[in-house]
Amino acid sequence: MIDLALIREDPGLVREALTARQYGHESLDRLLQLDDQRRQIIVERDALRAERNRLSKQIAKARQQGHDVQVLMTALPNDGQLKVLEESLQGVEVQIEEILLAMPNIPHTSVPRGPNQNANLEIKRWGTPRCFEEFSPKSHLEIGEKLGILDGPRGVKLAQPRFHVLQGDGEILERALRNFMLDLHTYEHGYTSVWLPHLANEETMRGCGQLPKFGEQLFTCERDKLYLIPTAETNLAGLHAGEILDKEDLPLHYVAYTPCYRREAGAGGQDIQGMIRVHQFDKVELFQYTEAEHSYEALEELTSHAERVLELLGLPYRRMLLCTGDMGFAAAKTYDLEVWLPSQGKYREISSCSNVGDFQARRNRIRYRPGPGAKPRYVHMLNGSGLAVGRTFVAILENYQQANGSVILPEVLQPYMRGKSVIG
Repeated sequence: MIDLALIREDPGLVREALTARQYGHESLDRLLQLDDQRRQIIVERDALRAERNRLSKQIAKARQQGHDVQVLMTALPNDGQLKVLEESLQGVEVQIEEILLAMPNIPHTSVPRGPNQNANLEIKRWGTPRCFEEFSPKSHLEIGEKLGILDGPRGVKLAQPRFHVLQGDGEILERALRNFMLDLHTYEHGYTSVWLPHLANEETMRGCGQLPKFGEQLFTCERDKLYLIPTAETNLAGLHAGEILDKEDLPLHYVAYTPCYRREAGAGGQDIQGMIRVHQFDKVELFQYTEAEHSYEALEELTSHAERVLELLGLPYRRMLLCTGDMGFAAAKTYDLEVWLPSQGKYREISSCSNVGDFQARRNRIRYRPGPGAKPRYVHMLNGSGLAVGRTFVAILENYQQANGSVILPEVLQPYMRGKSVIG
């Protein structure tokens, strides 16, 4: 969440940021009113406490001296008065927190202003899309079904639309991809691998920013009051909730593979077939905890780690800097990596890498101590897909397809496929 002190000290800056993010000012105006009300109640409560303490001392002294204390007792503030003020304060603070939890993060100054993806900036391209001269490229769905490795109808039969079944070399390729990514990030990029629960409680969801904003996107286990995680970021962001870390511990680099579960509410008929937009998919997630001074350097590093996966797989991609109107709720700055899909003749998102600043750290109460005796500060947190496994699967099928319907496997994956070089 945004620092309330910043809102109080520079409401103009926050107002401009919320405008850029297409978030109304009504909540900010209400928040400022509630903050004034909160401070007035605190002043009144503290004055009442001070008066009670002062009179209590006078009463005790008067009793010791044998004086009549009835007049002083009548003037003494009672517990009921303080209770009313405490309850009023609690009610105002609940309203303040509700507004803060719903406010998006403030974008970094380097983020382009714009209402939608048309204002995103292309930062770079890598690789040259393959020219198909002998045949027209097929979609991953058609390739996978003909190879017998991807089965959409049985996924629908077992669950509902936007589910699928992988079998044989399809399942092995999916497994090979996630193991390749985990090994790369663990052994070459220096991340600590983490095995996480696939469920999270309400506090963890709120700390990451999934609640209350994205409640309709989540699959829930109502009886147990748990949620299926939409990304490993959720639990990685809550891993150190409530802790004060030592400066020497930073930066922390974590990588985790998990299935991810999303309702895709609002997706309508978009990408209803295949593996582009589904309810369940695998993802390898990168996550960093850093000091504030180094977090934007860390964003460049984390993004390069995700790019390295695409480069080793030989998949053409581009890096996009998202504008204020296209960024995620918690992000202060985001790069999207988009991989080339021949069947669509365009780039599609395969990774999103963001610096959220102290936005999630405030919600999770995660701080670090800069030095002995120093006041704790909030850490900065970063996340990125390294990569979305299903979409990488899609990109390999489409970019490496052959005229006879087979698919050549990138060399780096072949050891994970027991030396197999072709699916077909």
